[in-house]
Amino acid sequence: MFVVRFAAWSAALFSLMVPMRSMAQTERLEPTAEVEGITAYRLENGLQILLFPDSSKPTVTVNLTIFVGSRHEGYGEAGMAHLLEHMLFKGTPSHPNIPKVLQDRGADFNGTTWVDRTNYYETLPASDENLEFALRLEADRMVNSLIRAEDLASEMTVVRNEFESGENNPVRVLLQRVQATAYEWHNYGKSTIGNRSDIERVPITNLRAFYRKHYQPDNALLIVAGSFDRDRALEKIVEYFGPLEAPDRELDRTYTEEPAQDGERTVVLRRVGDVCLVAAAYHIPASSHPDFEAVQVLQNLMTSQPTGRLYSALIKERKASAVFGTAFAFHDPGLVFFATMVPREEQVAVAQETLLATLENVVASPPTDDEVERARDELLAARELEVADSQSIAISLSDWAAQGDWRLFFVHRDRLESVTTEDVVRVAATYLQRNNRTLGLFLPTEKAERVAIPAAPDIRQLVDDYQGREALVEGEAFDPSPAAIGERLIRRTAPSGFQVALLPKRTRGEMVQLNLTLRYGNESSLAGLNQAASVMTDLMARGTERLDHAALQEALNRNRTELSTSGQRGLANFT
Repeated sequence: MFVVRFAAWSAALFSLMVPMRSMAQTERLEPTAEVEGITAYRLENGLQILLFPDSSKPTVTVNLTIFVGSRHEGYGEAGMAHLLEHMLFKGTPSHPNIPKVLQDRGADFNGTTWVDRTNYYETLPASDENLEFALRLEADRMVNSLIRAEDLASEMTVVRNEFESGENNPVRVLLQRVQATAYEWHNYGKSTIGNRSDIERVPITNLRAFYRKHYQPDNALLIVAGSFDRDRALEKIVEYFGPLEAPDRELDRTYTEEPAQDGERTVVLRRVGDVCLVAAAYHIPASSHPDFEAVQVLQNLMTSQPTGRLYSALIKERKASAVFGTAFAFHDPGLVFFATMVPREEQVAVAQETLLATLENVVASPPTDDEVERARDELLAARELEVADSQSIAISLSDWAAQGDWRLFFVHRDRLESVTTEDVVRVAATYLQRNNRTLGLFLPTEKAERVAIPAAPDIRQLVDDYQGREALVEGEAFDPSPAAIGERLIRRTAPSGFQVALLPKRTRGEMVQLNLTLRYGNESSLAGLNQAASVMTDLMARGTERLDHAALQEALNRNRTELSTSGQRGLANFT
């Protein structure tokens, strides 16, 4: 009870501090856009606002979206956006127990993190008091969350358990490995939940810096949907969010672009499980691209039950027990994913062949107009059901906003309605190609087949008392002038006429260098033998009658010797 009273008291004090600014900003706050009953506004500090009144609902939903997801994480930050989402439920000075105050008001609440955004929402019984409470809470925790080390220590274990749960889900882990294989450079290849070592070791200072960088009004979208009074909502939004200062930093735009794939890729998982999985993923454009809707229809046409092509080819023919798929709607180019579940490993090869043949032969066997219409209508029906629920549309709008702009929600519908059979065949021909494919196989085993790589040792323990051996003999300072070399040079001529020149010199480590130069032939005898002369020296270093190639190399290694050769017509050098 003290917590609620204290929060209300501090909010009242806060509102008394900024009434003139709130009233003035409300009077001049004009819509920036309006589409089908949804109105957009923007505060001076950069906060975007969407209002979607729906008096038919007895509830009101407040959704705060921060435009940061796994796409924005740097080296060593894998999973930081998701971990931070958990931390924002750990309290602020004004709201020390956020889950409790939400539960006390009967709220349905949660937070979610994805590749392009993080969002926090609560749906409460519709009332002015509940709306004000939700707005006050979101404005507070967006900039005043405590982000304490002791909370990180406890919440890290919760996130790690979530990570381990995902690692025990064959479908989830195969999808992640396929994404990681499909993306060599872009962060879409990294799991949003992160990597175990980053989750366990992230310093609290790094997490706080990430929070202060991204959790700012110029990087956020506030959505209010359901039963509420528009003017009063705007008044309270300005009251609680208006005083938040725009940061002086400018966020860096992500710019990594995944290059075109130049050959099929395959990833195989051998882990504990009950069934086999075969999956195929293909690179596709971003959700804002006009091809995306046709790809969605294609995906639905393939996986829909009971009429989908993969369903007919695999399930009805008893080659698999399930088929599923999705086309990922991302800010940057994403993936369309198809998968099938196979009871036994001996069926995998047949299922894989059928899956790929069905997907990559669409041009040769194009869908009918009825197939396309059925797949398109199913997607549109799902969208209409979503629109009917204010909580669902609030979350969906935040996704489309993170992909570029909230109005893409409506552009997507318009494009979806106009998808033709020709569009579906065209995108199938463009994207469902072998060189654009990543194949994934999950093959169950009784125990995980892993090679555990030991951690790097403590280097200090290795080197602190290390003494080493005797120092190498140092080389002498040497005058390289021709006169100085002439004084040292020793010349000899063997009875056979072989000339020898010796240059004594103390070298580092007492290393010796030998250079042998052989001259042979004349202009007429070597005519037309340029290529042969260039490879002859390499062949001469490949062994002799007494030492074959392997024996010669062993002798060189045993004597710590390196042999190199070069040559041209009439001249051979060995060093």
